[in-house]
Amino acid sequence: MSNDHPRSRSARQAMIADYVLEHGSATQADLVELTGVSHMTVHRDVDELARRGLLRKYRGGVSALPSSVFESNAEYRLNANTGEKSSMAAHLASHLEPGMSLLLDDSTSALALIGLLSEVTPLTVATNYLRAIDELKKVDDVRLIGIGGDYSSTHDSFLGMACLEAIERLTVDMAIVSTSAMTTELTYHQEPEIVMVKRAMLASARKKVLLMDSTKMPKTALHRLAPVREFDLVVLGPATPVEVLAEVSGHTAAERAAWSEG
Repeated sequence: MSNDHPRSRSARQAMIADYVLEHGSATQADLVELTGVSHMTVHRDVDELARRGLLRKYRGGVSALPSSVFESNAEYRLNANTGEKSSMAAHLASHLEPGMSLLLDDSTSALALIGLLSEVTPLTVATNYLRAIDELKKVDDVRLIGIGGDYSSTHDSFLGMACLEAIERLTVDMAIVSTSAMTTELTYHQEPEIVMVKRAMLASARKKVLLMDSTKMPKTALHRLAPVREFDLVVLGPATPVEVLAEVSGHTAAERAAWSEG
């Protein structure tokens, strides 16, 4: 009879998830050493974490890192490239004005902007990202519109038909989005459901803004999101090579953020 008590199993799976999120990936042997349980028990734990969308399996191990067909988990993205995201947010904040209406996607790049919004309120902000909703409700003078739908634990956001229909009923001054991969001509994402939501957000905005840190370029993913020329402004991370900035500027307005202390 197994002594794998549900409480100890839950704590062990949390330990595994934290380890992989911190290190990016881990082998089966790493996780056996970490937890002190058998290979079979680790295998079951990893299957459960993958089923819940927290991690993804590959031959011989498990990963939180993105690939051309898998997006990384929201918890991993929160702690990735934070300096560039803060710098892009500080740069974009200078483009905002009191009274504007904004649409934020479920990217951690857009999330980094929220701490700066109190400087340009009053604002109306709509988002499908649960963490963004939690942060926005703390900001004075922000009219917050939460966009619902089918909840995705992988992205910590709402997706699906209800989400799309809610976005299509809005018209905002600016949509602020990011995505997981970009060349100097095209943007991409691994998941078609995410692509549909981002496209709906862009279609609902008078001005379309893309935030892209340097680690996402030049890369491709399975699904095309939109040509770079369809964005009104592309804000690039401060570590973006100058030649990439020049190529993107050949298609649309592009600005490279300076390093911020924020």
